[in-house]
Amino acid sequence: MIRRKRHLEMLLEKVPAHPDPDPGLEQYLTPPGIAAEVLWAARAMGDIEGKTVADLGCGTGILGIGAALLGAEMVYCIDIDSGALEAGRSAAGELGLGNIRFIEADIRHHDALPGMVDTVVQNPPFGSQERAERGADRVFMDAAAATGRTVYSFHMAGSEDFVRNYYRKLGGTVTHRFRVEFPIPRTYSFHRMEVASVGVVILRVVF
Repeated sequence: MIRRKRHLEMLLEKVPAHPDPDPGLEQYLTPPGIAAEVLWAARAMGDIEGKTVADLGCGTGILGIGAALLGAEMVYCIDIDSGALEAGRSAAGELGLGNIRFIEADIRHHDALPGMVDTVVQNPPFGSQERAERGADRVFMDAAAATGRTVYSFHMAGSEDFVRNYYRKLGGTVTHRFRVEFPIPRTYSFHRMEVASVGVVILRVVF
């Protein structure tokens, strides 16, 4: 049993960054401190321990691995990138987790998702890069609404009004809001700064 948020953060520091990130998919690792903060709050609200959880667009699985560490009954980590999934699978194995599965699937195809789960956690592409797919955030919101009863969803702070309206149209109600400064390290050749800071909101949505 993990009793301290700092202990969770330390364990999540073992999760690797993406081995070969694709700028079109905006693949960045959620910082361990932010992942721990959100998951700790989610557990306090009864959304993790003993629940089924899906991490959509999981990358190397830091959110899903964190949910598994906090006592989720089963976690499904879903991504289109086999390399990221393999890195996450290896990290979960090193942490001795048996309550987590890594699934290669495209979340556009809802029949490839694990069916209804109690909680979805997701950090979808922000759509802030020119090379990124436009509308990817909507694809993730659609998938989350089709999959989870409760959703924790990361978005750029500047898009919050749009995101709230979109979830409302999908039948969701935003109950909680977290605001963080999200550090994005120099990952791609077109990045000029060693670390850029982006305002991000995490919304808890219930359906």
